[in-house]
Amino acid sequence: MTWQTESLDLDAYLRRIDHPRTGASVETLHSLHAAHVRAIPFENVDVILGTHPGLAFDAIQTKLVGRQRGGYCYEHALLFAAVLEELGFEVERRVARVQPHKSGPRTHMLLLVRVDGQEFLADVGFGAGMLNPMPLKDGAVVDQAGWEHKLTVEGDTWTLSKRTPEGWVPMHASDNEPQRLIDYEVYHHYVSTHPNSPFSSKLVVMRLDQGISRRLVGNQLTVEYADGRTTERTVAIDELETVLKDLDVVLSPEEADRLRLVVGQQQ
Repeated sequence: MTWQTESLDLDAYLRRIDHPRTGASVETLHSLHAAHVRAIPFENVDVILGTHPGLAFDAIQTKLVGRQRGGYCYEHALLFAAVLEELGFEVERRVARVQPHKSGPRTHMLLLVRVDGQEFLADVGFGAGMLNPMPLKDGAVVDQAGWEHKLTVEGDTWTLSKRTPEGWVPMHASDNEPQRLIDYEVYHHYVSTHPNSPFSSKLVVMRLDQGISRRLVGNQLTVEYADGRTTERTVAIDELETVLKDLDVVLSPEEADRLRLVVGQQQ
């Protein structure tokens, strides 16, 4: 099976996330995962503007590495998988059902990674979710930038949950069914065009770092802290570009003008 990764520019990617070239190891997986999440934003600007270039690997690399833009799960995970394989990791591309307790769609892409005799779920594209890979062990609990996450297994289904004041809340559930590029293209079509998709009609940008999670949905900016504090505010149209830059989303003047128009019409 081809994932069209022959054109990967590993050195350019490593410069993008400010990470040295190192061999495959558990330590490298953790440092790469965190560096990727910190450097490359989760965002759906191209979906909102109707200009998404698709999931061809060259298009993803040009956008996330060359243009220093972000993307959503398929772009993040397809790029990260190619990097891991080039560095010597064993990778399986998988799909998860989002909010399985609410019958959410089976549309999220994540990775199973094997290294040094261990298995991990790597999930660099789940919005402001995971800073670190999760060891594929029933009951494993990992601090994700200040928020505890847990993996549990039932049959061949692994459920990732997040600890909240109300208890453990399922984030997504995945199994070991193999995927192909065409599968992600189908999921991408649904996520980017269906009216029920959370990404097809509103701007969504998410950033995660230690102790802080920032989320821009439409014109509402929410900042959550691991100590329980939360702030919310409405972003004025004339400050949208500045807020996006602060979230590491840098647009061309034309993109910024079009996005201001779209977001303004949604208010």
